[in-house]
Amino acid sequence: MEGVQLNLISKDKLDKMPSMEKLRMILENVKEGTIVVLESGLTPEEETKLIELTMLEIDHDKFIGIEVETYPQKEKSFFSKLFGKKGGRLTVIGPANRLKTLQKQDDLITALVQFG
Repeated sequence: MEGVQLNLISKDKLDKMPSMEKLRMILENVKEGTIVVLESGLTPEEETKLIELTMLEIDHDKFIGIEVETYPQKEKSFFSKLFGKKGGRLTVIGPANRLKTLQKQDDLITALVQFG
């Protein structure tokens, strides 16, 4: 079956992980072509460290980098209903060659997911 894998990771799981373990897990998933959606998002420091780690692992033939978009989650949304919580930040992370941000507003991220 062709498609793109999407991992929705709960705040509870992320809260149990040290920062570096969380970033490594995200980076390994994205390197495999998976798009990761974090219920609680990353702190600005974690986002910076994730980008630093990504730059160290770029291989232009196999892994060209990541796309990261974050926005605050103020009201009960689809994802908060899915995870049974409200509030926090939502972060979408994916391989740069598969996930393209088309538009970002305060309450909307429009992204294109490319196959293959």
